[in-house]
Amino acid sequence: MTGHPEAAPPTMLCVLGPPAVGKMTVGQEIADRTGLRLFHNHLTIEPVLRFFEFGSPPFRRLVDGFRQQLIEEVAASDLPGLVFTFVRAFDRPEDQRALEEYTEPFRRRGGRVRFLELAADQQARLRRNESPSRLAEKPSKRDVEQSRRILLDLDERHRLNSAGEFDHREDYLRLDNTHLEPAEVAERAIAHFGLRRRLT
Repeated sequence: MTGHPEAAPPTMLCVLGPPAVGKMTVGQEIADRTGLRLFHNHLTIEPVLRFFEFGSPPFRRLVDGFRQQLIEEVAASDLPGLVFTFVRAFDRPEDQRALEEYTEPFRRRGGRVRFLELAADQQARLRRNESPSRLAEKPSKRDVEQSRRILLDLDERHRLNSAGEFDHREDYLRLDNTHLEPAEVAERAIAHFGLRRRLT
């Protein structure tokens, strides 16, 4: 007796890393190859910035609420899943709690949650901070000098990459993409996690 193959469980791939490391660009490459939807963090940040200052209580509530609701809806849908980008400070327990909350809808429904961490040296990130695709998608970064100051300040104040403490986990992949093209990073991640490719 033959039947339809079982649908793959929905996947949430969290792409972590410091500002301008290439999370959105790599995420788009993965989305193009797999059919996962790209949900980069500035999709929620930019509209809220029109009304409230970055980091203010209303800003945090709105951004977090929008992220939670969208992830919940995708997890409950028949979509294959999403690629979610997030700047995680590894010295801030609240960032870990936020990731747990964001991924919970997928876990609750038996979906797969995977983590791709990107690292690149500061000079490479400062160059990428001015890339046309970044400035097109993220209006708040178009004041390049201010964006550069924020990047340097965050590097100074927080630990924005792990030190290998998650390398033993099957659901975690850490890559230094200083000298890697986004397409190569995407291919490595797809192979490592066994992500299903989009049917052509």
